[in-house]
Amino acid sequence: MASQNVRIIMNGVTGRMGYRQHLLRSILSIRDEGGVELPDGGRLQVEPVLVGRSADKLAELADRHGIAEWTVDVDEALADQSAPIYFDALVTSERKKSLLKAITAGKAIYTEKPIAQTVGEGVEIARAADAAGVLNGVVHDKLYLPGLLKLRRLVDAGYFGRILSVRGEFGYWVFEGDLIAAQRPSWNYRAEDGGGMVLDMYCHWNYVLENILGRVRSVTTRAVTHIPQRWDEKGEPYEATADDAAYGIFELEGGIIAQINSSWAVRVHRDELVEFQVDGTDGSAVAGLFGCKVQSRVQTPKPVWNPDLPTDEVFRDQWADVPDNEEFANGFRAQWEEFLLDWHAGRPHRHDLWSGVRGLQLVDAALESSQAGRTVDVAAIA
Repeated sequence: MASQNVRIIMNGVTGRMGYRQHLLRSILSIRDEGGVELPDGGRLQVEPVLVGRSADKLAELADRHGIAEWTVDVDEALADQSAPIYFDALVTSERKKSLLKAITAGKAIYTEKPIAQTVGEGVEIARAADAAGVLNGVVHDKLYLPGLLKLRRLVDAGYFGRILSVRGEFGYWVFEGDLIAAQRPSWNYRAEDGGGMVLDMYCHWNYVLENILGRVRSVTTRAVTHIPQRWDEKGEPYEATADDAAYGIFELEGGIIAQINSSWAVRVHRDELVEFQVDGTDGSAVAGLFGCKVQSRVQTPKPVWNPDLPTDEVFRDQWADVPDNEEFANGFRAQWEEFLLDWHAGRPHRHDLWSGVRGLQLVDAALESSQAGRTVDVAAIA
């Protein structure tokens, strides 16, 4: 029952997602609860080392949360042999350079996605990690959330029979920034800074689809920029050069057809910001990030189309909730704990850099599809 400490270099956690989900709700939460429990009953305690560009922001974060170390010198942090893990939450355009540095330094790698801006860059990073023999993982947070864990439970139990199709709806209205401040950073809407709906969200859709239903074999997508002008954090107008919506059809292995609409220019009329409906011969389910409802074959009503009479059925009431049956941790923290246990055991992490490469493959195929106006096959790369 031996306990152990591990120091983790965390680069980019002054940003919204890096701070809230990775630092505050994952690593600091683990630290404050005494570390990750090991199989032998011991504990693996975590100690973050903050890295970033702003000394003022880092100093304030460290003081607020009782963090002993921070630096604006990433090379200095990577040279520290007592910190074996490197985490990256930088903007996408900076990720390749920082990941390759960390791999060269012999660090275990855990990174946000997209892991790079292109498939070629992603392959370079994954091959470098393989050659160096370092443990590596990519954030797949949505797989660890209650709604999709329940959906995976249904798939594993054979609930659906033969799965036919998937329909996904994601998005919300991101304010332009003129009348009301935008709730997403402005770089998300500049292609030159690594922004764009396809690059951001298709990496998510790839790992959700391949880990729950099957790998993507082909894609047809139309990517568009609905809002051509936005206002940045300083209130200055700028041209939105990145796509802010994407409408995709994906063919999965086994002949399953998935349709996913992704938009930052849509007003929400659903229970959650993202929902997936899976239909099969024996039943259907609608899963969000937290809830999951089902309707089996024997419970399926028989609506009749009659345009002359108003519909008197309340269709949402005809579905049943899938019970929790267990306690669900924060999805980001749950994967952090899995990654740390893999590091401690010296075994590979199941969501590795090659998974990140496959996400980029889907991105490239979707953008090619949008530009060419045709279906594009997604080749198996790893």
